Amino acid sequence: MTITRIDRGTRMSEAVIHGNTIYLAGQIAAPGESVTKQTQAVLAEIESLLTRTGSSKNHILMAQIWLADINDFAEMNAVWDSWIADAEAPARATGEAKLASSDYKIEIIITAAKAD
Repeated sequence: MTITRIDRGTRMSEAVIHGNTIYLAGQIAAPGESVTKQTQAVLAEIESLLTRTGSSKNHILMAQIWLADINDFAEMNAVWDSWIADAEAPARATGEAKLASSDYKIEIIITAAKAD
């Protein structure tokens, strides 16, 4: 089975397709913005990558969400709930983690299926 790598760099690829499964690298947004703005930007990038890889938010299998501060859970969820409202809700986990920089408030990792 072939493996396709999208936006491959020296350290990582933004997306990897193996069979009918798509793995997105952790997506982050411009540092220093609010949780709302960073979440909106991350979800827009995820949607773009899913489209480029032959999928959509309706085909997300699993979302792993990392917040720099779990107290931002409700603010992030307000954006997530609006974004996923017209799609099938995936399995999801949310946790608190120290991210690469204190200016990053959220990182989201997605596993999805290719669209039929």
